[in-house]
Amino acid sequence: MTKTELRKTYKALRNDLSENDIDDFSLAISNQLLILPIWEYSFYHIFLAIAEQKEVNTDYILNILAGKDKNTLISKSDFKTGGMTHFLLTDNTVIKKNKYNIPEPVDGIEITNDKIEVVFIPLLAFDKQGNRVGYGKGFYDRFLADCKTETIKIGLSFFEAETEITDVFDGDIGLDYCVTPKGVYLF
Repeated sequence: MTKTELRKTYKALRNDLSENDIDDFSLAISNQLLILPIWEYSFYHIFLAIAEQKEVNTDYILNILAGKDKNTLISKSDFKTGGMTHFLLTDNTVIKKNKYNIPEPVDGIEITNDKIEVVFIPLLAFDKQGNRVGYGKGFYDRFLADCKTETIKIGLSFFEAETEITDVFDGDIGLDYCVTPKGVYLF
């Protein structure tokens, strides 16, 4: 399927999920993450879920990161440039939703891409080759292209892998792992 077809299909599938489904699946995903060999690093970038889009609730992962005393980073999106600025999440971080309902830090301690070691990535769908489909704005492709090549890229998905995304291009940044409620894909 193409990215456009997959976006439509998976938005509809996510829309059919109940709040209990989202909560149960998000908890299962966070438990699956615990088996990955990723916990020796220091700087972890994570997204804050857009509840209206029924994204994976990352609160459980945030709790794991806090419990392991990791540096957790969250982003602020610039829709004019298509870029993202990353800030250290602290007890003092003020978070507000932007006009697209994306929870973002108001300000804080900025951290550069070269410090980021692990990135948890929101997505709508992915395939067995580690390609992913997001909302189509390219924010994560631009962000990941500026990270170190050894930065670990982990997709989080409520659903299992598609066989193939047919319209992948060179600028698409693939995943190292994708974690679902049922298991872990390694690419």
